[in-house]
Amino acid sequence: MADGVEWPRRLGFVAAATSLVAAFAASAAPIPLYGLYRASAGLTYGDLSLTAVAYFAGAVMALLVFGRLSNHLGRRPVVLLSLGFAAVASLILLDVSIATPLVVGRVLLGLACGLASSATAAFVVDNAPANPPWLAAAVSSSAPMVGLTLGALGSGALAEFGTAPRTLPYLFVIAALLASACLVVASPETGSLRPGVLASLRPTIGLPRASRRLFPVASCTFVATWAFGGFYQAFGPSIASDQLGSTKR
Repeated sequence: MADGVEWPRRLGFVAAATSLVAAFAASAAPIPLYGLYRASAGLTYGDLSLTAVAYFAGAVMALLVFGRLSNHLGRRPVVLLSLGFAAVASLILLDVSIATPLVVGRVLLGLACGLASSATAAFVVDNAPANPPWLAAAVSSSAPMVGLTLGALGSGALAEFGTAPRTLPYLFVIAALLASACLVVASPETGSLRPGVLASLRPTIGLPRASRRLFPVASCTFVATWAFGGFYQAFGPSIASDQLGSTKR
């Protein structure tokens, strides 16, 4: 393949990988600030638990309803929609004085990550180079965890050492999302417009016969791991403060 053809795909691969990391980094940015919200905004444990449910609901809705959308509208518009949801959520979270903006922001972040898990991951695979053959799978599977780690650690560091702990993490996240969006806009489209957009929004469920026996176990494992992660997302800062004697809010 000529360099003139290869370069757009390389740009698309970088744009897709960056967008996948940025969307999940945005979803993790609020977590280290929960202790601040509870101390300064008066949020209760019930409010914090609701944020975990809100995120889960948004992610599941995106996966069930919008999971096939990029097959009909193209990859780039849906990737940009994912980044847009994350950016709007970050803007809302700049001012959290009651539970409502935090819950709304977490719903939008769930939608962003659900779309990223489908459309952005597909964009990664579409643009991945043929060699090494494992690169597409490695990036699409590991980028969310990299984003979650960077978002949580970066947000915590900025909250601890920055001058504006409740706003600075989100400003960095918004800048990363905008940079990712610019890369996506400059990348070539790998999908195509296809009819059936509305039909694609109707959830369909099907299981290969060989997988049906394993489905109940897989479902329980999935729900348990999400519940476990959601518990520590919502209550991690409070546990550190109340049970471990940490004075850092």
